[in-house]
Amino acid sequence: MPTRETVSENESKMKKAVEFLRDELKAVRTGRASTGLVENIKVEYYGTPTPLKQMATLATPQADMVVIKPFDPGSLKDIEKAIKNSDLSIAPIVDGKLIRLNIPPLSGERRTQLVGQAKQMGEQAKVSIRNIRREANKQLEKQQKNKTITEDELDKGKKQIDDITKECVDKVDSVVKNKSDEIMLD
Repeated sequence: MPTRETVSENESKMKKAVEFLRDELKAVRTGRASTGLVENIKVEYYGTPTPLKQMATLATPQADMVVIKPFDPGSLKDIEKAIKNSDLSIAPIVDGKLIRLNIPPLSGERRTQLVGQAKQMGEQAKVSIRNIRREANKQLEKQQKNKTITEDELDKGKKQIDDITKECVDKVDSVVKNKSDEIMLD
């Protein structure tokens, strides 16, 4: 039974790597406004770095605008400062008790750069998945060496790990392709 445990434990790690990539790609700009651009920006709130999504309501009333309405109006300046210090390169407009972010259209050159960035993030996810596969295979070999599993179980476990790895790498490719297509469209 240790083979099944090793396989399922490492399968869950690989799936987390794919989910992490999905979350990371939300922050990559496209031609449209998205709350994913700002939801993970860390705001210094009473001395604690807090994700913006925990401090404010985020909305996209128009295709080229993100509106941020803080739960605590006193945190408006902190949120504005965090957005200015982020790598978004968008100037926040403070409007009473909310902040507006006008998302300018992307140039063709910038779109190409962003697609490259998305592909690079995908490659990092693939490396992470392959490292998990290598560790899983080492665990299985160690179990076989310690005689807790047979050689047949070792081969079966390695094949399962390879199948899961291929499946997760394919998901990464799919996620990156979808994001790249989204970036290149208007």
